Amino acid sequence: MIGSTTAEAMPVRDLIKAHEGAEPNFETLAARVFVVYKDEKKEQSVTVSVRMEKDKVIWVKASLLGITLAKVLITPDRVSYYEKVSNTYFDGDFALLSNWLGTELDFQKAQNILLGQTIFDLNTAGYAASVVVNKHRVLPKRQPQNFIHTLLLFPSNFKVSQETLSQPQDNRVLSVNYGAYQQLEGSYYPSDITINATEGDSKTKIEVNYKKIELNVSLSFPFTIPEGYEQIEL
Repeated sequence: MIGSTTAEAMPVRDLIKAHEGAEPNFETLAARVFVVYKDEKKEQSVTVSVRMEKDKVIWVKASLLGITLAKVLITPDRVSYYEKVSNTYFDGDFALLSNWLGTELDFQKAQNILLGQTIFDLNTAGYAASVVVNKHRVLPKRQPQNFIHTLLLFPSNFKVSQETLSQPQDNRVLSVNYGAYQQLEGSYYPSDITINATEGDSKTKIEVNYKKIELNVSLSFPFTIPEGYEQIEL
């Protein structure tokens, strides 16, 4: 039951239905976000503008002291990106995003991470549900070889609390953790997201804090790769 702070055992069918029903319903979204990026080489804090037309486009602009550092444009079939500091750009498939997070991504998965929805398709036949530390846990009944997926949902709104993908043979782990959610126009949206990606000795941490979210406002998605930039080869 939405609103309850106590996780009570539920059939996996009902739990999956509740999570799918918790997906936000909007046409456009504009958010001001504070992001901290850390890896073994650097730590950088930037202000980020995020604009979305649901299921169609995600537009991201990173700025520092009012100066644009980078832009990303994501559509269901391609990713375009440029960075002013290094004068580089990428224009192609989802290899760039997948490389950043260490797991295969597509448009739907990227959108789901930003909205607090699972990045994997859940089905009643393949998953089982239990209660762990007052959270709903959803696990595959049989974990594929070298692909361990764990999902925890908040009992109050059935949004993602934590989602983890582990690939032990490749020494690779991706963990997405959510703090409290904010309720806007009848739907729940993340307030804080922490993404940890590990591959071998390489570790990346991305902290995302939503400062302001506006829904169903008129938006544009300006994006032009500047001339003279060098293409990133993956």
